[in-house]
Amino acid sequence: MRDLVRLPKAHLHVHLESAVRWATLREIGAANGLDVPGDDVPFGNFAAFFAQNDLVRACLRRPGDFRRVAYEFCEDEAAQGTRYAEVSFTAAGHGERLGDLEMPLAAVLEGLEAGQEAFGIECRILLDHSRRRSVERAWRTLDLARHHDRVVAIGLAGDESHPGDPFDEVFAAAHDAGLHIVHHAGEGEGPASIRQALGPGRTERLGHGIRILDDPDLVAEVRERKIPLEVCPSSNVALGFAPSLGDHPLPRLRDAGLIVTLNTDIPALIGTPLATEYARVRDTFGYDDTVLADLAHAGVDASFAPTETKTRLRAQINAWLATP
Repeated sequence: MRDLVRLPKAHLHVHLESAVRWATLREIGAANGLDVPGDDVPFGNFAAFFAQNDLVRACLRRPGDFRRVAYEFCEDEAAQGTRYAEVSFTAAGHGERLGDLEMPLAAVLEGLEAGQEAFGIECRILLDHSRRRSVERAWRTLDLARHHDRVVAIGLAGDESHPGDPFDEVFAAAHDAGLHIVHHAGEGEGPASIRQALGPGRTERLGHGIRILDDPDLVAEVRERKIPLEVCPSSNVALGFAPSLGDHPLPRLRDAGLIVTLNTDIPALIGTPLATEYARVRDTFGYDDTVLADLAHAGVDASFAPTETKTRLRAQINAWLATP
């Protein structure tokens, strides 16, 4: 078995707020007057995740906080063999909370720029918007995205029981502005959420999408359209959307001919960084290095990276596989 840290990887579904080191969070929290518990908080459902994520967000207040977590994100991802990442960030939510719409995103971009130079990783940002929040905030998210070249996409996240339809005009405008669109769908809710995301939602990838197998016609459509799935097995288990890793639908998604990429979603909250996610999938499903390289290739191909980045990463993955 080859070293999975050395496998060049693209990371397409990871939330910056859920990738913050716990030691860093405790330091930032203390500096801002907040008490942060240890890193062994269990997750049994989506509500517990929201509560923990709210604590993380509350700790991030100053420009230096945002710069630091973005810089450390680059360091941690590079240590996992990630060569390219599209990290999700709820910029407008932080900006509204802190009374400065521009500051959080500007600080994160500064941290990412410094981290990329220091650790040899390439990062871009996907601005997400909670389905529970207002359409007005979604428009603010789009305005932020329009003004920063390093923002490649926007999309809906959060509780899928809240419909995506109220945001259709926002994403039509995002499409017209040349931005990519990626929505969470088919994790907590079923095929209807995927159909909405694919139709008026204009999504180009499916964040999660694991419930697509409930609808064979939808499987055929997504396979025909070559819509990639951002699959996050350990997160799905931790948040109660799959009973166990062994019961996760990832193998069945691949067997159905769907494009499957492997991601972590919330690595710091569940203690599962990207190389570990690959190792868990390998050990659980008996995948050999060829399959793992296929997953890595799928991540690169599904990314919004420049053509030259994709070409370089494909060659590096092939070199990893060719080296005993």
